[in-house]
Amino acid sequence: MVTAPLVLGIETSCDETGAGLVRGHELLADAVASSVDEHARFGGVVPEVASRAHLEAMVPAVDRALAKAGAKLSDVDAIAVTAGPGLAGALLVGVCAAKAYSLALGKPVYGVNHLAAHIAVDQLEHGRLPVPAVALLVSGGHSSLLLVSDLPGELVPLGATIDDAAGEAYDKVARLLGLPFPGGPPIDAAAKAGDPAAVGFPRGKYRDQTFDFSFSGLKTAVARWVEAREAAGLAVPVADVAASFQEAVADVLTRKAVDACLASGVDQLVIGGGVAANSRLRALAQQRCEAAGIKLRVPRPGLCTDNGAMVAALGSELVARGVPPSSLDFPADSAMPVTAVVAA
Repeated sequence: MVTAPLVLGIETSCDETGAGLVRGHELLADAVASSVDEHARFGGVVPEVASRAHLEAMVPAVDRALAKAGAKLSDVDAIAVTAGPGLAGALLVGVCAAKAYSLALGKPVYGVNHLAAHIAVDQLEHGRLPVPAVALLVSGGHSSLLLVSDLPGELVPLGATIDDAAGEAYDKVARLLGLPFPGGPPIDAAAKAGDPAAVGFPRGKYRDQTFDFSFSGLKTAVARWVEAREAAGLAVPVADVAASFQEAVADVLTRKAVDACLASGVDQLVIGGGVAANSRLRALAQQRCEAAGIKLRVPRPGLCTDNGAMVAALGSELVARGVPPSSLDFPADSAMPVTAVVAA
């Protein structure tokens, strides 16, 4: 029996330094070092702080992953690294590290697309992704719908955010409600004690016959509602506001995702990205997919957020398909289009 190549994945697109080891579709190790605490006092990610944190965490993260997998660096057969999209300085740290490992080991390196990696990671939990499928990717920087005709081959954009991404809206609303950064987990937690129908917040681009998203108006509506409440000398019911806001986000995301599946004649939906860890989004997606006869695939929460495992998963697929590796002069591309799965 031929053993699948061992692929090291490196992720540094934002504020998590991730190192993962994958063999085939088997996850052997996933080490993540987050700098979120260093950004919390600013209420958002500071690119220079993130870049410096990646520099400090890179080698220890790779060493932890190797130790967990019981492997040596010399056992690695290929390296995959996020080439984009993301923060330019943060991406550069990972890309330079991956190239250094590649040169030192004499192994091929693949510069891969962050969004495609969020799709590929699902295969570590649920096996090969049946295609065609629709992918809903939701995070702090992205809210996208993609038609996956082949992975890691053709990804066709169906829709994207025209302003704030869903995760960005979570962070801004959390700040309005006095909740900590990042906003996703504390809003999700607060919403469990609230009434999702307490406030009728707007659903941007809800039935506009496109698959695009808009969350800027929702964020503004929450801000105006809170301001009016405070101006009247009334307490802000944080749990109710959190639940109502979260319901508006989940409602739009899941409705458009199901509509995209139906319009594309596809019965497979995969959801990825940090916001995919949200409990209400997962529950409502399951409910609507079952009603529409669509099979839903969502990785466990730990694989939804940025990590090295997802990069290694995509790299493993590229190696298995015989895709040529990237040249050693490939750039870090902060605006890398989703149609470019691997850097040439």
